Amino acid sequence: MSGAQGAGGGKPPGRTPGSVLSGLAVAVGCVLFLGGFVWGAVLYKPYTVPTDSMAPTIGQGDRVLAQRIDGGEVRRGDVVVFHDQVWGDLPMVKRVIGVGGDRVECCDKRGRLRVNGKVLEEPYLRSDEQASSTTFSTTVPQGRLFLLGDHRSDSLDSRVHLTDEAGGAVERGAVTARVDAIAWPLGSWGSVGRPEAFRALPGGVSQPGPLGLILVAVVAGAVLILAGAAHGPIVRRTAGGGARRDRAAKGKVAASG
Repeated sequence: MSGAQGAGGGKPPGRTPGSVLSGLAVAVGCVLFLGGFVWGAVLYKPYTVPTDSMAPTIGQGDRVLAQRIDGGEVRRGDVVVFHDQVWGDLPMVKRVIGVGGDRVECCDKRGRLRVNGKVLEEPYLRSDEQASSTTFSTTVPQGRLFLLGDHRSDSLDSRVHLTDEAGGAVERGAVTARVDAIAWPLGSWGSVGRPEAFRALPGGVSQPGPLGLILVAVVAGAVLILAGAAHGPIVRRTAGGGARRDRAAKGKVAASG
């Protein structure tokens, strides 16, 4: 009886603390890695910008990551993806300049926009470009957004539709996502920030989405998987090297004896 217990008791062969930890690392890594991808797929969608109307912030052909949001979450300064039949059949990317009730005017003596009488500094514009080549003054209807491209001299935006019933403004419900980052090309990789100029206006600016946390989860998961998977080969190589050294030492002892 005691012999049977001795044969069946103790840790299974090979279940060392190191192997247990490596297995745990792989398991946690898989959860983080796959969970991060699922989280990202649920919250974000990729979108390729077809024109240079948002240059230099976003170039033609750039691949962006846009967080799925409700139109009610949009704030001034956001770069949004929207779809409006009046503007065309394809999703478009523009920057929110005014929201419902705002008075948007252009331009002052230095070629800058004014929102509710406040001069708007726009560092995202090209250095040699003014806020608009055409003058205008409009009040944004409630529940709508006034949208402009960053490349003002090459953007078909709210200014083109000023004579429409809504004065060029788009319904909040037309917005499907907010751009958080540029994913491709790698040389353009980076987040799309919230301009400081809009922070002082009522409502402030929106908060960045969880894209940073998602990337941390995916990278941390990959590191844990690789580290855990590497444990076994490292242990075997170390054990093999030790065994070879033991055999060599025994051979030398036998030869000397």
